[in-house]
Amino acid sequence: MKWIARTLLVVIAAVLAAGGVISVHLLRGLPQLDGQVHLKGLSGPVHITRDGADVTHINASSALDAWRAMGFVHAQERGWQLEFNRRVMRGELSEILGAATLDTDKLMRTLGIIGMAQQQLQGLSPATQAALAAYSEGIQTAWQSGAVRPSPEFKLLGTQAGGKNGPAWTPEDSVGWALMMALDLGGNWGQEFARLSAGQVLNNEQLWQLLPAYPGEKPATAVDLPALYRGLGVYAPAAAKTGALPAAKSQLALWSADWVRDMGILEGKGSNNWVVPGSRTVSGKPLLANDPHLALSAPAIWYYAHLKAPAGELPGGQKHPALDVIGATLPGLPFVVLGRTTGVAWGFTNTGPDVQDLYLEQLDAAKPGQYRTPEGWAAFGERSETIRVKGQADVALKVRSTRHGPVISDVQPQYQGVVDANRYAISLRWSALTPDNKTMDAGMQANWAQTVPQLQQAFADHHAPMQSVVMADTLGEVAYRAVGKVPTRAPQNDIRGVAPSPGWLAQYDWTGWLPYAQNPAVDGAQIEKKGWHATANQNILPPGYAHFVGGDWTTPERFKRIEQLLAAMPKHSRESMQAIQNDVLSLGAKALQAQLAKHLSGQPSSHPLAPAALKLVAEFDGQMRTDSAAALVLNVWADELTRGLLVPHLGAERFQSLYGKRHFRAAVEGILDRSDAFWCGASGCSVQVALALDRALDRIAASQGRDVSAWRWGAWHPAISSHKPLGKVPYLNALFDVRVESAGDLFTVNVGQYWANDKQAPFANRHAASMRAVYDLAQPGQSVFIYQTGQSGHAFDPRSRSMAARWAQGGYAGLQQQPQTVLHRMRLVP
Repeated sequence: MKWIARTLLVVIAAVLAAGGVISVHLLRGLPQLDGQVHLKGLSGPVHITRDGADVTHINASSALDAWRAMGFVHAQERGWQLEFNRRVMRGELSEILGAATLDTDKLMRTLGIIGMAQQQLQGLSPATQAALAAYSEGIQTAWQSGAVRPSPEFKLLGTQAGGKNGPAWTPEDSVGWALMMALDLGGNWGQEFARLSAGQVLNNEQLWQLLPAYPGEKPATAVDLPALYRGLGVYAPAAAKTGALPAAKSQLALWSADWVRDMGILEGKGSNNWVVPGSRTVSGKPLLANDPHLALSAPAIWYYAHLKAPAGELPGGQKHPALDVIGATLPGLPFVVLGRTTGVAWGFTNTGPDVQDLYLEQLDAAKPGQYRTPEGWAAFGERSETIRVKGQADVALKVRSTRHGPVISDVQPQYQGVVDANRYAISLRWSALTPDNKTMDAGMQANWAQTVPQLQQAFADHHAPMQSVVMADTLGEVAYRAVGKVPTRAPQNDIRGVAPSPGWLAQYDWTGWLPYAQNPAVDGAQIEKKGWHATANQNILPPGYAHFVGGDWTTPERFKRIEQLLAAMPKHSRESMQAIQNDVLSLGAKALQAQLAKHLSGQPSSHPLAPAALKLVAEFDGQMRTDSAAALVLNVWADELTRGLLVPHLGAERFQSLYGKRHFRAAVEGILDRSDAFWCGASGCSVQVALALDRALDRIAASQGRDVSAWRWGAWHPAISSHKPLGKVPYLNALFDVRVESAGDLFTVNVGQYWANDKQAPFANRHAASMRAVYDLAQPGQSVFIYQTGQSGHAFDPRSRSMAARWAQGGYAGLQQQPQTVLHRMRLVP
């Protein structure tokens, strides 16, 4: 027995020793927050402090030094995030992750993000180019000096910042990351493909029932789309598998395939913002609120910082006032994207214009390599790309392009089986992929604005993505303007960009850009008259607006609820703004509640749990709280009903490829309103409603037991901020993801969007308020913010999840340019 005891002691000692080594290694990778560090390139010392809210304050003697220090801070706090994002946009993920991410790499190479970023960089002002160069140098020298050490991801994946030979970050990477944000928010490319795919099995009336126009509006086109495509022979032969994705072999491959498939579409995508003028506030000065809705990630997409530097002159001769701006930065960019200066605050939501058009490129059967144009046949542009793949040989990719843009049907698996590849290819025209895109110039100029007019002037150069911006300044002025470029289309363009158009017909080409002065806008007098202005990705066009901007708006439930709450009080305060941001009454759930009662009145469910469940639903107040059983029942029933109504007509594979990030709730409500015989089948809609309820109750009971009163929405609706890519790796995801129960649903102001086609966690909150901020223009130092993880990007740093609980519970932290508490002090010296 003694040898067993000795062996156990040896094993325990070895484990403790290994744990100690691992702990030391992990601690060595934590960001340094105090002390002095040498940073090459600085013209003078830079003071970096972290306050009680963990906001990073950078105080430099020049703007260039402030941006260089911002690069240093992003490198030390978000080094892996920068590296992963750099690889995504360059199409270099497979070099470290293997063949599972080939679909993503192929798409990025085809779009040519970095090649276009290089062109756009050359067109930026000398001042902006200098800012991006300083920022990139800050990142690079942080790594080269050893002041930044690799976080665990680098070791786990056997890589280093910038790869073996390249720099960790370059100015074109910053421009490229701005393009990636535009791609994430960029329009209806995915919706166009959905219409093409669904038209393969539906007629035109059924197509617009499945993907209905915005409430109160007609479809943007009167063209019979399925008939057009069938007449042109666009669809693949019936023997081909339709609407399917290739079988994925791993969770990482599933992530890659889903990311490529769903790029450019997410119903509910966007944000909330609103501004209230001083006449309707307790303080007499404006209040502004903003909560952008983005996919939740760990670390978060945002990093909060304060940049301060005296007035000066930049390369190119641009003189600038003092820099003093605080708010949300994007790792990869040196500027504050959302926030305030000492004089003015602003907030974005996604406008949702149609800035992406798909084109059917007809192929020349007699001459491979050519496509049809208005002037005749032309050769595809071609270039060769080589993708390095971990564990296997390099993959050669031939990228084709047309006069419209890149051919994406070559690299998106879902096009296989829908489009006859022997007769057609599909190309993409996208507003962001133009050399004259000066969004980075606008971002820098906004950081110096002090008034609403100055801010509007700064955003005149903003190109993509188009954003709905509310603004307020300390002088009391407020305004709203949509900023960004919208393409104009000819009157003869009867498809209007809502579905793939014949690329050989000139009538479907873009004809130019809508002038900035003609973008939708609301001035201060109009806002004063109403008492506020709010946007939530609804149709923002004023009555009688003369230009076509788009037709794929988010349904207006969130917007209506915000308007209700803003109208409910004669005077608002910062606290009432916060309460609105955290509101979880779902107008979408209330609509479902009425449909369930209507259809079960004559077709009661025989399920033994139905009486208790229906009693809770009947008493439901629409509040999507974490402890609500009724909220759980309604959402699971809606999912089961959607599947029961749509799968028989779309097919399981096509439905799965379209569902999840497209919820079809408007289609289901329309079907139930009409008691539609086509969709509900011979048994009728009430039978479908009852059967869906039975399936939902069985599904919930199998997980949460048969005591209906103990069921909880929060148990199935955690907010999961997923790490890239380790959130897709079993066991490691428990260490790298940030997970917390959350309230809300698809339609609440405090949104909690789930991806119902996810097999692992179909009701998990994946897309929500990526941050919340309220700016008080009477007392700017009383402004507040919060987001869902924490400032540090190191998974084993307590600061990496320090805000999660407060975010889920509706709490906030102070956003102060002159903080009352300083917890850490660092000094960067040349």
